[in-house]
Amino acid sequence: MSQKIPVGILGATGAVGQNYIYLLQNHPWFEVSYIAASPRSAGKSYREVVASKWLLGANIPEGVADLIIEDANDASKALGRCRFVFSALELDSKDEIKALENAYAALGIPVVSNASAHRWSEDVPMLIPEINADHISVIDAQRKTHGWDKGFVAVKPNCSLQSYMTPIWALMQAGYEVKRMFVTTMQAVSGAGYPGVPSLDMIDNVVPYIGGEEEKSEKEPLKILGKVENGKIVNFGGLKVSAHCNRVPVINGHTACISLEFGDKKPSLAEVEKIWREFRALPQELDLPFAPRQPIIVRSEANRPQPRRDRDEDKGMAVSVGRLRECPLFDIRFVGLSHNTVRGAAGGGILNAELLKAKGYLA
Repeated sequence: MSQKIPVGILGATGAVGQNYIYLLQNHPWFEVSYIAASPRSAGKSYREVVASKWLLGANIPEGVADLIIEDANDASKALGRCRFVFSALELDSKDEIKALENAYAALGIPVVSNASAHRWSEDVPMLIPEINADHISVIDAQRKTHGWDKGFVAVKPNCSLQSYMTPIWALMQAGYEVKRMFVTTMQAVSGAGYPGVPSLDMIDNVVPYIGGEEEKSEKEPLKILGKVENGKIVNFGGLKVSAHCNRVPVINGHTACISLEFGDKKPSLAEVEKIWREFRALPQELDLPFAPRQPIIVRSEANRPQPRRDRDEDKGMAVSVGRLRECPLFDIRFVGLSHNTVRGAAGGGILNAELLKAKGYLA
């Protein structure tokens, strides 16, 4: 009998749900045992629903292909069939997603979510484990507030933030105050899901608008960098962010161009590079399978990082940085890159679940 933890996937037929299924095959801790999607898919095998729109690799993983899809709107269906769920729900209303994720948690089924519905709930941790692993302590207050015993909700942030927040945090951890950040993102089409952006809008084009993305990019860093006080996450108040977000004709890999202004103490370029190369955040004894061995990979070439060359570094979970140089308006500027459907989506959710298990929240 398998000793792996049985897990469920909500929204299993969508692009993020497929990524979860693909990345979780052969995972040493977790095994997909339950899948759920919209009512129109319920009662059918995963193979039957997804075969014509499978996006990853040659074949659907055999361990999941013949599972019968359940209705994700009925949380009780998951009882006894999985210990927690990954949420990749794609509903029109954030309120509907929030209510549904809460329904699973109320039944004692923890929810590790990719959806944005709970990102601004004060008692829900929005995790990048290398930065704010300590935020999981707010789960205790969350359970108390809702009267939940074993259930809870934890989320991951917007996918594009993964390409630059860890390098910025590394500098802050080294004692350098970051006062202002100007960021321009060039985001891959896979970030729009499937079928995503129409080809005639995307080929030979750049779309300088992604709905809600700039607001997320300017607000979410403040929660990620915040602290837990009295059972709530209090946003960080010492950083101003200005963001431009663009959709570009790249399949996978979000790129960001960042300029930073520091406080009175300013690092040299050599010191910045040293901090990034030496940055390690998660204790080795946790031995999280999806954690990158080197969270920040520094490229010294003048034309790197590039999505096609660098997005898959360290299981697609590392952040690649390059083009570090002085900024004539602020202090320094650089380019960051991460794999948006791995680190920025399903892989990031899996790493969050690994951290929660290691800390005793997924028994």
